[in-house]
Amino acid sequence: MRIAPVAEVKARLSAYLEDLKAEGPVVITRNGRAVAVMLAPRDEEDLEGILLARSPRFQALLDKSRNSIRRDGGLSHEEFWKVVESRAREAKKTQTTKSGT
Repeated sequence: MRIAPVAEVKARLSAYLEDLKAEGPVVITRNGRAVAVMLAPRDEEDLEGILLARSPRFQALLDKSRNSIRRDGGLSHEEFWKVVESRAREAKKTQTTKSGT
């Protein structure tokens, strides 16, 4: 991990991008305080995880789900998959009806 001021990263952005995989994340500072982190995602799944981890909407959805599980107890593994399969069948029926086949 490196720490660098905004001005340096701005002046040498291409070099910093080249070094990300080998050297890891760069903490970007302004007036000595961290203002951003630059990192290279390992793959598409990693990128998705990074973006979701910082998404206020996704975090709110997780909080709502956790509260629901605490309050109502959630579903068992078997119940969960029954619901998923049922919804998949319903979606397939709807799709078939809309396409006219």
